[in-house]
Amino acid sequence: SPPDEGEVAGNVVAPSEMAVPSGPCPIYLYTGRGPSSAAMHLGHLVPFLFTAWLQRAFQCPLVIQMTDDEKFIFKGEYDPERSGDGSTGPDPCRTGDNLDHFANLTMENARDIIACGFIKDKTFLFSDLDYVGRMYPNIVRIWKAVTVNQVNGVFGFDGMSNIGKAAFPAVQAAPSFGSSFPNVLGSEDDDAGREANLACLIPCAIDQDPYFRLTRDVAHKLVPRNHPLGGKPALIHSKFFPPLQGATGKMSSSDANSAIFLTDTPEDIERKIKVHAFSGGRETKKLQEELGADLDVDVSFQWLRFFLEDDDELARIGREYGSGKGEYWSTGAVKARLVEVLKEIVSEHLGRRSGVDDGVVREWMTERFLK
Repeated sequence: SPPDEGEVAGNVVAPSEMAVPSGPCPIYLYTGRGPSSAAMHLGHLVPFLFTAWLQRAFQCPLVIQMTDDEKFIFKGEYDPERSGDGSTGPDPCRTGDNLDHFANLTMENARDIIACGFIKDKTFLFSDLDYVGRMYPNIVRIWKAVTVNQVNGVFGFDGMSNIGKAAFPAVQAAPSFGSSFPNVLGSEDDDAGREANLACLIPCAIDQDPYFRLTRDVAHKLVPRNHPLGGKPALIHSKFFPPLQGATGKMSSSDANSAIFLTDTPEDIERKIKVHAFSGGRETKKLQEELGADLDVDVSFQWLRFFLEDDDELARIGREYGSGKGEYWSTGAVKARLVEVLKEIVSEHLGRRSGVDDGVVREWMTERFLK
């Protein structure tokens, strides 16, 4: 089912901009993931589940960027003790950095992404470290069009930032243009160059917006004059998924108790929700029955808004919990329902993921014409 309208918001697309040509699918979807940890959490899953829903609804192609290069640029480490001596060991010519670590995380995260239910014949998943050469002409065009002052102003870089940080926004911008994928979004028929005129729709978390505002400012320089949107990508933002400790802020892979991870056991899920999920319930039963819960700060109810499929049941829970009356009058009852929902989601995801090995990932990452 489509996501709750309160969790996803359009941002920078005027209705007139969406007037795209008829005929073969005139749009493609673009989203991505920065592989910073082996275990993804439910907050990471939300934009991908929404993107999968959009792909099924529009029956359109999708490209998924794995920014392993970005994660190394921002979080990579160098240790001279790790470098090879040039003659001995399993990899005597290795460097002392951990770039390969992020490349390996790409493969792990790709398994979770594939398990979200995308259409294989319409999806190309790629690692920047592998595919950047094909995008390089557009990356160079973006570098030419954007000044260092613009990048520093948007992202807060300064003279102490490594040059990769200032250069990377162009790498994330490049997939916004169909011409970056001639052998993916192009045609095997005679419709040469069709990919250059495809409109791009980007479902993403709201913190990615600065990249694409910058992209939209220079987009006209990367497309033909007859591009339906003047080259500008359209965005749909998803809200940050609230951490367990409170309904504001962001889940973090570095804090195991802030999130439900896709590798968590049923026991982990139940413990985390019961112990760590912030409650909007009142201090006593008497007050709860008189005043009801504060649904705006109650994490369990906020999570149900994301994941409970039955809108009627969600409305009922909100009504009863918010009034302190009925089956779901208490925090315990609401948390118990959330635990049931999350156990089912994680169990089904792990079942799909179990069929995705490295060979399957490589198939999805093979450059090929999409249908």
